[in-house]
Amino acid sequence: MEHATTMPAPHDDTHSLITYPSEFPIKVMGARVDGFVDAVVDVARRFDPALDESRIELRPSSAGNYLGVTLMVTATSREQLDALYQALTSHPMVKVVL
Repeated sequence: MEHATTMPAPHDDTHSLITYPSEFPIKVMGARVDGFVDAVVDVARRFDPALDESRIELRPSSAGNYLGVTLMVTATSREQLDALYQALTSHPMVKVVL
């Protein structure tokens, strides 16, 4: 006999593996061009106004054509993280968000 499984709602923080608020790393990759880092930071600040720029890590690709930016944001809810990911992935300078 099969048992029905109840899946948590997509925005149900009670079933999240993240405890809010918490520090949460977001990795963003894009072409290594002027303004890329500033653009990523500007988007992130809309969702975390207290973003600490001293904790931003930059990693160029081996050929130097791309740049990885790791931001430590203060995650306050699943909705905030979802909106931040959406804003970053829709930015024309961003190639990948992890």
